[in-house]
Amino acid sequence: MVSYWMSRARFVFWCLALFSVAAVAEADEDVIGSITRETIREGRSGGTCWFHPRATVIASAAQPTVLMTLQPIMGSDYYGPVHWSQTTDGGRRWSDPVEIPGLGRKTLADGSQEGVCDVVPEFHPQTNTVLAMGHNVYYRNGKLQTPQGPRWPVYVVRRADGTWSDPQRLEWDDPRGKLIYTSNCSQRVTLPNGDLLIPITYGADAKQARSVSTLLCSFDGQTVRVKQVGNQLKNGVGRGLLEPSLVRFESKFFLTLRAEDNRGHVSQSNDGLQWDAQQPWTWDDGEPLTMSTTQQHWLAHADALYLVYTRKAEVNVNVFRWRSPLYIAQVDRQTLRLIRSTERVALPLIGDGIKAPKQVAYSGNFHPCAISADEALITDGEHFPGNSYHGDLLQARIRWTKPDRLMKPQAQ
Repeated sequence: MVSYWMSRARFVFWCLALFSVAAVAEADEDVIGSITRETIREGRSGGTCWFHPRATVIASAAQPTVLMTLQPIMGSDYYGPVHWSQTTDGGRRWSDPVEIPGLGRKTLADGSQEGVCDVVPEFHPQTNTVLAMGHNVYYRNGKLQTPQGPRWPVYVVRRADGTWSDPQRLEWDDPRGKLIYTSNCSQRVTLPNGDLLIPITYGADAKQARSVSTLLCSFDGQTVRVKQVGNQLKNGVGRGLLEPSLVRFESKFFLTLRAEDNRGHVSQSNDGLQWDAQQPWTWDDGEPLTMSTTQQHWLAHADALYLVYTRKAEVNVNVFRWRSPLYIAQVDRQTLRLIRSTERVALPLIGDGIKAPKQVAYSGNFHPCAISADEALITDGEHFPGNSYHGDLLQARIRWTKPDRLMKPQAQ
């Protein structure tokens, strides 16, 4: 009789184990059906070259509305005023860009100019506003000033009536960020109570490699205030850890990190503040991806988590920092590795990345955004020094094989 019940227990155990494995496999299935490359605005032949395009869905709008911030680029890290554009038909047509008040340039007493760049907008449902956050930047004599002065996050708020607030500085009184603390190009997380988790990179002086932490902040629709600071992640190579991006998927938080050690890095957290030691991005067989100081970002579907990134490949060995093509692959959340068999090209390399690399436009300043239950967009502005910085404004349209339950129906 004992043997019988032991056998029954083992049978039940293995059934539960197999069910659990099957459930994980189902939850982690690859749900990308197709990806198409689309041109939002042609810029290779001249005119305004738009850069830093980043989008967010305004979920409270009477019709499906996606708002994008973007700004002109005229040279290496040399940008014009921040603008906004929007679409109500899923990105088939975008409105003409309009300058956001207060996000242009101002001339300082020493003759330099101060502007804002690297802006990321995100809808805040609890206050029915869009919080657009970037950081300040200094220019002199028609180019990026070197060295830069002190830098910090700068944000504006788009109210429900479509008007914009004056720019504000995110105040963080911590000596570790004396020279720079910023959340630029970074994806943030809005918690159910309206609080924000904002990843920042920071350093006390120019010689110090930057660290990364997350800030728990309150936001009342007007002002962002720091409430709590998470633990510190470090990397001593080059400038350290840069441009962190954050996502919440099911019960976990995940952070991806730009670095200067030929790797990108990833970490996870239970609460979005206390982070495990970061590890380099690798394929599911353990082989590390070779990256070169370039950002990565997240794209989440209810049934899968994806990373968007650039890396060294056979087709781009001579392209600067291997910044084309732009790839997307599914994340194995158990191991924090990329599933090699799921990798796809989100935006292809145009040209010859081996024999004519200077005629290849770079990706690397892009932004993923789920826009409906059926589709997501990855917006990207071509960085094209070989064409006098004239490049196209692009988007990759991703169509899912099954509806994304994370996307709530639009208001009617």
